[in-house]
Amino acid sequence: MTPHLLLGIDTGGTYTDAVLFSETKGVVAKAKALTTRHDLAEGVSGAVEAVLAKADVPVSAISLVSLSTTLATNALVEGQGGRAGLIMIGFAPDDLKRDGLQDALGSDPVLFLPGGHNVHGGETTLDMRALDEALPALGSQVSSFAVAGYFAVRNPDHEKRVRDRIREVSHLPVTCSHELSSKLGGPRRALTTLLNARLVSMIDRLIGSCEDFLKARGIDVPMMVVRGDGALISAAAPRLRPIETILSGPAASLVGARYLTGFDSAVVSDIGGTTTDVAVLEKGRPRLDADGAVVGGFRTMVEAVAMRTYGLGGDSEVKINDRGLKARLDLGPRRFLPLSLAAALHGDAVLSVLQKQLRAPHAGRHDGRLAVRTGLPDHLASGLQPQEQALYDRIGMIPVALADLLVTTSQRATLDRLVARGLVHLCGLTPSDAMHVLGRQAQWNGEAARLGLEIAARTKDGSGQPIAASVAALAQMIVDRLTRQSSEAILQACLNEDGAGAIDPAVSLSVDRALKREPGIVRFSLGIDRPLVGLGASAPVYYPAIAEMLSAEPAIPAEADVANAVGAVVGQVRTTVTVFVTTPEEGIFIVNGAGASERFVDQQEAFGVARRRAKTMALESARANGAEDPAATLREEIDAPEVEGSRKLIEARFIASASGRPRIAHG
Repeated sequence: MTPHLLLGIDTGGTYTDAVLFSETKGVVAKAKALTTRHDLAEGVSGAVEAVLAKADVPVSAISLVSLSTTLATNALVEGQGGRAGLIMIGFAPDDLKRDGLQDALGSDPVLFLPGGHNVHGGETTLDMRALDEALPALGSQVSSFAVAGYFAVRNPDHEKRVRDRIREVSHLPVTCSHELSSKLGGPRRALTTLLNARLVSMIDRLIGSCEDFLKARGIDVPMMVVRGDGALISAAAPRLRPIETILSGPAASLVGARYLTGFDSAVVSDIGGTTTDVAVLEKGRPRLDADGAVVGGFRTMVEAVAMRTYGLGGDSEVKINDRGLKARLDLGPRRFLPLSLAAALHGDAVLSVLQKQLRAPHAGRHDGRLAVRTGLPDHLASGLQPQEQALYDRIGMIPVALADLLVTTSQRATLDRLVARGLVHLCGLTPSDAMHVLGRQAQWNGEAARLGLEIAARTKDGSGQPIAASVAALAQMIVDRLTRQSSEAILQACLNEDGAGAIDPAVSLSVDRALKREPGIVRFSLGIDRPLVGLGASAPVYYPAIAEMLSAEPAIPAEADVANAVGAVVGQVRTTVTVFVTTPEEGIFIVNGAGASERFVDQQEAFGVARRRAKTMALESARANGAEDPAATLREEIDAPEVEGSRKLIEARFIASASGRPRIAHG
């Protein structure tokens, strides 16, 4: 009899991983396929078909599928996502200046409507006339909407009414702020909602691709998704609230690292193609960021693992600063399509461009860089400005040299905007290419990597000397730079955990001397007090040197390349619900959350209703998210300061959590 197996899938920026996992035997088989952003189903099916073939088991053996992804994290780090319209109810334009909302909004449209509520849920009249006038035009300029109402966490009625009107007229996805957080702080809740709206189409396509493939393959079992705090939720939830999947991949890697190493205390660093994610395990659990996850420079209201995400990975852009007497290399934060991978996908179209540029007597400004469409559906390119559309029309599914594409200086900024929208890939030199030249990676086209490095090696520094003596020397310089930047990222995360975040390893002379082991009258040294767990497909080639630089004990598990996919299947379903009790006037108690507002004249009766509401809704939510037999716990936070000898209630919060293992299909 074939045992029940759990299928874990992780969709990263470069690779999609799949593992078959047995609760008695651990990892049974693992496989990888390139993530295909134009059609995510291709990468998913490639990885799953490969792992099924390796394990030589029928699809009937699979009883649960669980998915983790770094797509949402990568999109926010790289500033990507669809164009969203922000509707602010009861707010003023000055509110955009708070919590980074204006920066996050960029050129996306925003509309202010009269309305909103007060802290106790009382309303100011909603006026939707401006919305009705703007909707016909707005609906053709954006791919989704975000709606944020003043004190919507106390009464979401206005958000719901605006949402329904937008859906009725535009038929586009709409995210409401009350669906994402129960915390106060309107501008940051609006920021979170805006980012969520931008991610809707991307995550919807991912989950839809997985579901379509599984259905076609005859795998009819429950499907789960890893949330940013490491918990599992049913696949339906993130289609509406995709921002809950930010840090999904990193959270899954932490769960996987704990399972694969057994360490209770460790520094865990996961290097992918786009990002490096660093977190600390303490007493067997990752710490959650109570203030909300920070991704791409924005602090959201999403509860997630306390993890630092850096735009640094194997596919990071290599930037050469040749203005000083000695050239300097820097990596990231943007992801490039490595030249070796671009040539593996497109062959002579890439190689011929690089060969022609290398034969030219003089180096060109854009040598070694190409552009290619990502292959996203046309509707996701809605709202392009005329100059953006004109440039986009000149870029096809075959890479084109930037030297041929960019005629004017201003077109570079236009191209950057197309990249930020996720519509275009830039192809260029990356650490992955350097690893191909050094012989430490060999999965793509090594000739393209060599040509790219030869082109870069022609660059001269401020003294007129070549920046490297040879192609191999330049490749080693790039790898050394990744080692140093990774060490700084890990060190910064650890210093923040220690409360010493004011120290910046990138600029500290003391840290620089310690990392370089430079001799001096005063000796500087540093180290990490616990193992450094390196995860990711390239961890074995990068992390021994990184651990040595940090004087840390390296720990790279055998399944480091699929730790995210392992973490996707060993986690638990966990949901949290908060119900509030406030007192607008003496002797009146209002219960808000997990249902309609209720008014009471007895405090204990109000508290009892709030407790039952929170616990009941948490259990219902856990079951709805796929938990087999959830158990609930309740904690209370009561703000009732003593005033003139008696306690006066300001606010009471009843927070219920329910958790359990996901239910599996029994064939």
